[in-house]
Amino acid sequence: MAELIEQLNNDAVDLLIRLIKTPSFSREEAGTATLIQEFLLAHGVAAKRQQNNVWAVSAHFDASKPTVLLNSHHDTVKPGAGWTADPFGAALNGNKLTGLGSNDAGASAVSLLATFLYFQNKSNAFNLICAITAEEEISGANGIRSVLLELGKIDLGIVGEPTGMNLAIAEKGLIVLDCTTNGKTGHAAREEGENALYKALDDIQWLRGFPFPDVSPLLGPVKMTVTQISAGTQHNVVPDRCQFVIDVRTNELYQNQEIVDFLREKLQSEIVPRSTHLNSSCISENHPLIQKGLAMGKMTYGSPTLSDQSMMPFETLKMGPGESARSHTPDEFILVSEIRAGIRDYIELLEGFRF
Repeated sequence: MAELIEQLNNDAVDLLIRLIKTPSFSREEAGTATLIQEFLLAHGVAAKRQQNNVWAVSAHFDASKPTVLLNSHHDTVKPGAGWTADPFGAALNGNKLTGLGSNDAGASAVSLLATFLYFQNKSNAFNLICAITAEEEISGANGIRSVLLELGKIDLGIVGEPTGMNLAIAEKGLIVLDCTTNGKTGHAAREEGENALYKALDDIQWLRGFPFPDVSPLLGPVKMTVTQISAGTQHNVVPDRCQFVIDVRTNELYQNQEIVDFLREKLQSEIVPRSTHLNSSCISENHPLIQKGLAMGKMTYGSPTLSDQSMMPFETLKMGPGESARSHTPDEFILVSEIRAGIRDYIELLEGFRF
């Protein structure tokens, strides 16, 4: 068994190097989807693909057993300014592998694939599905959402994102609200018109001072931040229209639509959410998988960053190798030792696991 795990470790690192060398910006992941599909096929697994989403089902699937989904993403953001290394160079220097998507979330993706292969032909108390999906960085419609029905009933998900292999048992949700106030134009030199900008400022002032009463012990309060504002055509015309954007980070104690409805009651602005499906998620510390993780010495926490968890209508745990602070940064990297530890911990977490 140690020999199998060593081989899986090596295969995972080799795959990650090839993934880094293949650009996979959101909506442009065809090349890495092909690599993942070919990787599974080369290991004797019948991989399925829909657009740029690739998944596989364990060999001894039994509909009477619960199903665990292993999921991560293979799309990346575009590299920002400040890179000193080639983002697609996949430079391996000793223990350190540098490249775009190495930490977020390539290391999780290849570690989960290795874990799936370890359990593929074992008789477990659960079914396994491993899905490495697209468009996570933009919460796109052609990512995990588009294949959930194809995967069938899922009882539990492990979402691979950089958490230092600790247990992110809650995650903040997101609502982006486009808000508009309307007034009436007039000359700024006279007492004319109805200033839409002032109306917007009244709403913004209310937003700054209002605390949602239910505060999560893991995620804290709902956080509302006005991030953009636009009004007026020239200096001497009272603006008849003002638009602003609110970034709302929700906790697991509220549903997104509930918050939208509440704000529509309280604000004079017209409010249009860009979406309401990116809800907060939470899994109980009493869940047997979390209890097993705690017994392994792992820590639990609430994550402020969004992932594909937000679109999964079943219990999920976010857990993966790497550190969240490295994501989307110049010279992003992962340690090979982190990948090896990730595979080891995923296997230990699932070995003998029962619901």
